[in-house]
Amino acid sequence: MRHPFTVALCAAALGALAGCDAPSGGNEVDRALADIDVVDETNLSDVMLSAADPAEAVRYFQRAAQQNPDRLDLKRGLAKSLVRAGRTTEAVPAWERVTADEGATHADGVAFADALIRAGDWARAEEVLDAIPPTHETFRRYRLEAMVADANEEWETADSFYETAVGLTTQPAGVLNNWGYSKLTRGAPAEAERLFAQAIRQDPELFTAKNNLVLARGAQGKYTLPVIPMTQTERAQLLHTLGLSAVKRGDVATGEGLFRDALETHPQYYEPAARSLAALED
Repeated sequence: MRHPFTVALCAAALGALAGCDAPSGGNEVDRALADIDVVDETNLSDVMLSAADPAEAVRYFQRAAQQNPDRLDLKRGLAKSLVRAGRTTEAVPAWERVTADEGATHADGVAFADALIRAGDWARAEEVLDAIPPTHETFRRYRLEAMVADANEEWETADSFYETAVGLTTQPAGVLNNWGYSKLTRGAPAEAERLFAQAIRQDPELFTAKNNLVLARGAQGKYTLPVIPMTQTERAQLLHTLGLSAVKRGDVATGEGLFRDALETHPQYYEPAARSLAALED
């Protein structure tokens, strides 16, 4: 279905052409309608990328790109929709085709690197990022640079990129969580705890950061839950995570008590905690 603004635009275009004489009028009308179709398709593409079912978006862009193989925007839409649908193996060559187009941008290169990281091809992702001029300074670029530096265990470089990325976005919770997890894997749980707490302050709904915060506290022998927003179900899950941390550190009795607390706290039967408790009892 075309949107109302398209119909109005079409009427205006036809009205403007009404005074043209017959021989050329038809061509002018065709060109005007073609321009309107492009506007309408662009609007539909935006909708497909943001609101449509991921699988349906892939099918739409596959059909559109086949019918218009020279349209860069449709190739780009297909690549984005494949990533959104979790079809990483297909997304990598799709982004490669986009970046091979003469109209490709530096942002396309960053998106290509993102797809490569999702596919686990860190070395190639680094090559793609290195080929992008340093003047292209965006949050997404620095977030990926930080992740690549992490993978290479270049800790100071990773910290620098994470810090820059945080300063380039108004929604830093995700990158703060990544940075904290990096610190946790390096054996710096206190620094990780601080970063996870910052992430939760930015996004109180980010359960991954809550779970990571508990892991960081458990690694330090802190077996109490932090004062953060949580539902009853989340509380049970975090108690279970804390119990696992305690058992890993050899504090078995503490872990057993935390598993029991998780079972009592959860509003329903909590199978993971029950299995953990049964394993300790056996």
